[in-house]
Amino acid sequence: MSGQGAKSLRIVIAGAGSIGCFCGGLWAAAGHSVTLLGRGRILMPIAQRGLLLTDYAGLEQQVEARQLRCSEDPAVLAEADLVVVAVKSNGTAAMGRLIAQYAPPDAPVLSFQNAVTNVELLRQMLPGRDLRAAMVPFNVVPTGPAEPPETPGAAGAASAQPGYHRASSGEILIAKGRGHLGRFLSVPGLPVGETEDITGVQWGKLLINLNNALNALSGQPLMTQLQSRHWRRLMADQIAEALRVMQAAGLRPVSTTPLPVWMTPHILRLPNWAFTRIAAQMLTIDPTARSSMAQDLMQGRITEVDALQGEIQRLGQAHGVATPVCDVVIQLIRQAEMKKAGLPKLQPGQI
Repeated sequence: MSGQGAKSLRIVIAGAGSIGCFCGGLWAAAGHSVTLLGRGRILMPIAQRGLLLTDYAGLEQQVEARQLRCSEDPAVLAEADLVVVAVKSNGTAAMGRLIAQYAPPDAPVLSFQNAVTNVELLRQMLPGRDLRAAMVPFNVVPTGPAEPPETPGAAGAASAQPGYHRASSGEILIAKGRGHLGRFLSVPGLPVGETEDITGVQWGKLLINLNNALNALSGQPLMTQLQSRHWRRLMADQIAEALRVMQAAGLRPVSTTPLPVWMTPHILRLPNWAFTRIAAQMLTIDPTARSSMAQDLMQGRITEVDALQGEIQRLGQAHGVATPVCDVVIQLIRQAEMKKAGLPKLQPGQI
């Protein structure tokens, strides 16, 4: 990696949305040279007014506009010491083509994406490169205007500074490889570790991410949903189903929480008083936070359900294991996507 011995890296966030802007902003505040590559409607306010980054634990980091470079031109990839891919799963192939075309061959590529297949697709498209998977455990939500005003009356609201808020906890993990990327990328407010078993960690994260769809279907904030034993039981059934599929496929998910993976369904099924005590860390979430899939449905966007529940469904079909819970959840999310009318309001018994 060019410049690896230096303290400052030239980082290009390829597909800067909520996660990319939050991480990129903290890296920029720590002295790295960061370029946000993405859509103008998201980046224009940042280029004009900078960023305010906050989190559930009291973080408040101001990032001036001059500390970040914002661009819609993929040619900026040519200047990267490091590329961080932060697009949704359905944008992986297109971004892979741009990286192949523009990014230096010796620049490491990190996939900060959900699911487990994105990095394999990138690996096929970027042979011979230092390509690594990563696991981002927290969710981030926008707290300021993400688009320029469309009408004169909206100008006052849009003049506010754009911001992003980390609503849950956790340390980013990346696959070990050449050099010490984790050390370079760990900055105040954003710890980054390295692991020998990133595949197991990704499957463990996928288990937890299966709740993204349930949270969207519940129409509730994550905290409220997790405090409901009915919804936790459904989450437990879904994780237990996924664990059966993974066992049949010979996969060994690594827990992303202090609790062993196999215990998760049992903990989720506990009465509220016991769950609250044992799983306190699972409740380190802002009271109003919702899953990224809930945000996608509210914005009328296609979700990543095919890369989450869909992956369990495909794996189950390949190994002869039924996945009735995932099957129904996929069907309901697809229906919600087609309606594009906000979140459905369902009860656990309806699934």
